[in-house]
Parts: sequence; C-alpha cells; structure tokens
Amino acid sequence: MKQYEEMEQHCMECGAFKAKVIDTGKIPFDEELRKACEANICGHYGRNYACPPNVGAPGELIAEAKSYHKALVFQTVTEIEDSYDIEGMMDAQNRHTEVAESIEEMVRKYYEKFLRLEAGGCTRCKVCGQITGEPCRMPDKATASVEAYCMNCSQLAEVSGMKYINGVNTVTYFGMFLLPASEIDF
Repeated sequence: MKQYEEMEQHCMECGAFKAKVIDTGKIPFDEELRKACEANICGHYGRNYACPPNVGAPGELIAEAKSYHKALVFQTVTEIEDSYDIEGMMDAQNRHTEVAESIEEMVRKYYEKFLRLEAGGCTRCKVCGQITGEPCRMPDKATASVEAYCMNCSQLAEVSGMKYINGVNTVTYFGMFLLPASEIDF
C-alpha cells in the first residue's frame, strides 16, 4: 500500500490536483453514458480511432476495465476566465495531457501492462487517421477517454475522494491508469 501512496504523491508532483488509487470494483460504470458520445457533442464520434464507435462496445470496454486490479485516478483543475472560455478549456486539456504523460513515465517503472484513459478523445495526432482514411499512426499510444469506457466521472470523483466541480471559473479534467495485480500489491 505504501507504493500506492508514493504513486499518488508522484501524481501531485507531476501537476495533478489530486490522485487516488482505488479498486476497480469501485469504478461507477453506466452504459447509458455512451448516448452522450453518440450525440457527438465533442465532434469525435466516428472521427477518432480511440472514440466510439471505433473504440469498442460498452460491454466489452467495461469488462476490459474490470479485468484490471486497481485504478490510479487523477484530476487536474485549472482556472479559466469564465464558463465561455473555450480557449482556456483547451489549454487546460493540453496541460492535463502533459500531466498524464509525466504520470505515465512513473507508471511504466512499476508496470509493463496498464491502460491509460484520458479526458476526451485521443489527441496524439493533429488529425486522426480515421479522418484521412489511414490506420491509427500510434496504436500503442492511442488513449481512449474515461467516458468512452462508460465511467461516470462525477461518481468517480466521489468514490475517489475528489470533487467533480472545483469552484467558479475552473475546469476539472479526470484521467486514470488501470493497473494489473502485481507483486507490489500487499
């Protein structure tokens, strides 16, 4: 368990606002969340290999997530001008991805196999191969979203001891690393 505390602390050092390791059995799943993806509010539905429907069926993704032992959940919180500050939100998401990259370096020291989930669709490529008719250019690095895996972020925040909303004029993003059972689990 000390190892998990060290991992949580490292997340904070990487720029996360909060981090917590939880059992995957505590992750709140809701297949109905896929309807938000299908409404294509973000514009990635069918246009990103790591987003629905390309990423897989809800039941398959939930089963995959549950096959892992623990989840390292982290959040970033960034101040923005106001709730209409789209540029600030995009900058915050880019910062969140940078934090996730730093956390991944640490996770790789402990685990060979893990699953990284992000806030929003994969942004590894400026233009996804799905749009240009090419195969995924980085299949080993593509990252699906927490929501694509039908995880309810507001409930995930609660079970992880975090807040979903962190104040006026802030944007909060969640990410996670799903971790297998290993020799460090005591």
